[in-house]
This record gives sequence, structure tokens and C-alpha cells, in this order.
Amino acid sequence: MPELKLEPMTMPKPDVLSVANLPPFLTEPLKAACTLHQRLHETDPAAFAKVAPHIRAIAASGESKVGAELMDRLPALEIISVMGVGYDGIDVAAAKARGVVVTHTPGVLNDDVADLAIALMLAWARQIVRADRFIRAGQWPTGPLPLGRKVSGARLGIVGMGRIGQAIAQRASAFGMAIAYTARSARAGVAHRYLPSAAALAAESDFLVVITPGGAGTRKLIDAAVLKALGPQGCVINVARGSVIDEAALIDALRAGTIAGAALDVFEDEPNVPQALREMDNVVLAPHIGSATAQTRRAMADLAFANLNAQLSGQPLHTPVPECQ
Repeated sequence: MPELKLEPMTMPKPDVLSVANLPPFLTEPLKAACTLHQRLHETDPAAFAKVAPHIRAIAASGESKVGAELMDRLPALEIISVMGVGYDGIDVAAAKARGVVVTHTPGVLNDDVADLAIALMLAWARQIVRADRFIRAGQWPTGPLPLGRKVSGARLGIVGMGRIGQAIAQRASAFGMAIAYTARSARAGVAHRYLPSAAALAAESDFLVVITPGGAGTRKLIDAAVLKALGPQGCVINVARGSVIDEAALIDALRAGTIAGAALDVFEDEPNVPQALREMDNVVLAPHIGSATAQTRRAMADLAFANLNAQLSGQPLHTPVPECQ
């Protein structure tokens, strides 16, 4: 992607509604260029009602929920700029019906999410979290930690072979892993073996990494049948959306030994993680940190601002979501 040049917006300042707790390196340029109303629809409904007719843009995160009801209150709305690659919380169909464009920030976070997927896989297989607790609890003098699992040369299944899936495959290749994938269809230019379903892929995987988009089409894609196919030696790693895995079925599979373990960065009801998962030694947990480095979050903020700026300045958008291209 070419370097983004962020031009100041022309006067008068447009009204922008923030629907998320956005980082300072996005809110500061927004405040300089716009009149920013930070979650005003939640904090002061009366004040929001007065400014709603003038709001031209929504600044959102990948976890934001923006439905038709909120859009109906914003007759001047032109754009929903999402700081995140995922946008399943945005009712894109409702936005398009109202002439509102939706943008997101793909590409700039590929490396971080792929790195985390590999890190979670290694952390689970080599018991890094458990080993840390083992030493801190003074247990080492009582005997060794149980043996872990080798990653190099193992079979890796990737559910979703978009930009991030391909970045994960590239990293896994360095470990000599046998890589296969599933997606809606085989990807042109991808040399790895394609399998037609998540269950078929799981049956031939030691590690199953989930990196497919969220939304209604993938809700509970990884269900009890897929977990059974993965088997008692298998581990599932989720760096996609919590909705993609049937969380209740996952807990049952972990308890019953249907699968060996899980490493999870996302959950169905964030930030609420089931107590059952928090109590299991065969699960590694992370608080949705796939893109959480200073460098990547700043790049995401720059791109989110550039999209919003482009729309309100009458310039071409940088990264509209596929439905709006």
C-alpha cells in the first residue's frame, strides 16, 4: 500500500460520532480536523439528539456495533470508518441502502495477527504459560513439567486463506509444517492443499488455526463435529472472531478430551470469558491482542483517519470493505 498522506479537512469542521474507545493517535487527529462527539449517543442522549442531524461520519473499532437503528438517526451520515479489519458488527447492507460507505483497515495488521497465531500455537504446544506458573509456584524442585508437543513437522490446518491466513502459512512453512486449508473456494496462487470443509480439514490436522471472517456466514463454523474430527491429539487456535467457534461445544470437547487443547485470542462475549476456560490447564488465553502493537495500531489509526478524511473531502477511498467496492 502506498504511503498515506493525511491532509487536513477543510472548514467548517464536520461532525463525527465515535462509537468506540479509540486510541489517542486516532482521536487527536479527529479532534483537530472534526467536531468529535465521543460516544455521545450513550453518554448524553439529549445532547446527541441535537447534533445527530449534522453527523456525517462514524469512527468505529473492529468490535463496534452499528445497526440500522443508529443510522436512521443520522440522516447526514456518509461513512462508517472502522479501525480494524473485521467489521461484522456493522450492518453493511443497511449502510449501503442508505448510501453510506463502510471502510476498514486491512493489510496493515497481517503480520501482527499471523505472529500471534504462531505464538499461541507454540505457547500451547510447549506449555509456556503453564511452565511459567510451574516455576513461580516453586514446583520445579518436586519434579519436571510434563512433556509438551512438537510443532516442527506437524500438520497445520488453516480455516480461511485470506491475507492473514497466507501470512500464517508463510511462517508455518519455516517450521516444516504440512499445511492445508479450507475456505469458501480454493485460492488461486496458493500452493497448499485445499479441503472442502472445516471438518475435512480438522480430520487431517494436528493444529487447526481459525482466521476466517466473522459474521452470520461463519457463526459456529467450528462446531462439535469439527472438534470431534480434530481429535484427542488436536489443538484449535482462534485468532478470528469468537463467534466462529461454538464456545459451549469447545468447552465440552476440552472437558471430555475430545481435543487436546485450545489457544484463544477471541471469545463469544468479550470481555467476558467463561470460568470453565479460565480454569483449564490445557487452554492458553489472550485478551484479543492480535493487532495490539504500538506500530500496527498506529498504522490502523492512520488508515482509518485517511478513509474518513477522503470521504469528507471528496477524495477516493483507500480501503472500502468488499461490499462497498
